[in-house]
Amino acid sequence: MKKFLLGAATGFVFLVAILGGAISDRLWGYQPLDKWFPRSGSTESSFHSNNIRVVNEENVVIEVVEQVTPSVVTVGIKTRQRIIDPGSFSFDPFDFFGFRQPTVQEKEVEQDIGSGFIVSAEGLVVTNKHVVADIEAEYKVITADDREYPVEKIYRDPINDLAILKISALDGMNLQPVDLGDSEALKVGQFVIAIGTALGEFRSTVTTGVISGLGRGIQAGNGFSGQVESLDNVIQTDAAINPGNSGGPLLNSVGEVIAVNVATTQGAENIGFAIPINIVRQSLEEFEETGSFSRAFLGVRYKMIDQRTAILNEVPEGAYVVEVIADSPADKSGIQEGDILIAIDGQVLKQAEAGLIEIINHKKAGEEVKIELWRDGETRELKIRLEEIGE
Repeated sequence: MKKFLLGAATGFVFLVAILGGAISDRLWGYQPLDKWFPRSGSTESSFHSNNIRVVNEENVVIEVVEQVTPSVVTVGIKTRQRIIDPGSFSFDPFDFFGFRQPTVQEKEVEQDIGSGFIVSAEGLVVTNKHVVADIEAEYKVITADDREYPVEKIYRDPINDLAILKISALDGMNLQPVDLGDSEALKVGQFVIAIGTALGEFRSTVTTGVISGLGRGIQAGNGFSGQVESLDNVIQTDAAINPGNSGGPLLNSVGEVIAVNVATTQGAENIGFAIPINIVRQSLEEFEETGSFSRAFLGVRYKMIDQRTAILNEVPEGAYVVEVIADSPADKSGIQEGDILIAIDGQVLKQAEAGLIEIINHKKAGEEVKIELWRDGETRELKIRLEEIGE
């Protein structure tokens, strides 16, 4: 009997607790039951869920920025420019034109022109080739803590619009290299973060977005040097990339560099481009093995012909040669403008496979390759020995 009464009392207390919780939930909004019995379709519940998701996304960006910003640098240039002294204009009654010739002075000019990121504690920095295109200028690297280091050596790769800078590894410099990701594993829609010196003025600028497309072909430049490069197989993103961001990292949500920011499209919004990091990885691996950067060079500028264009024009798919560089391996072997390169060593050239540049990137300087091309309705074969690219 006692056990029965004790059980009944316990059940009564439990029932009162549930009813009290339900009443307080409806009358005063305390919501004590929501933890165990969430309200499906509740606007308020959806609001809290969305709020948590936004907070989590903010935390990801903040963590990545704090982790990677010490590894992102600004690239500065020092040049001498001829400047006309405006105060030297004056009227001269004895001069035929009535004005005295102005005084022209040479002035040393320093400017932030691009971005980069540290890939080695020994002082290697990655940026774009067009950022450091002036071979007569002096360059420097400015770290996030405003320390400046002169650039000792520049390894330029104009085919991929990449450059690796060597700065002095001074005692106590404490350079923090980035972590490199895998650009082959990227998906359209993936979240990305860009960091760089926007407009050559605002250092450590952070923007976010997604990967908008893969395997694009573009004309790249940064707005400061006036240099333009043709690039294939680049990544399109809607993360804001401005002049000055060139050479900076494009990061995934765990803080790995998955691409090098390279260009924007004039007259468009939310369209930027970046070079896949696996191209940089190949150069760095080669440097670790040989102590230098060597890139195979064919010597053509081209445009990929996709399947639809090939069918409409009754030509094969491949790389349409727009220009042949003088004295290049292509020039010496007899490749001509208007040729369509179909295959290299049996590997077919198709836009879906990133085209000619990807195949050449996997070749070595000095290696002989067999090229199949289409000219005047006929297929021909040529043997070409690739050379090392110069600056």
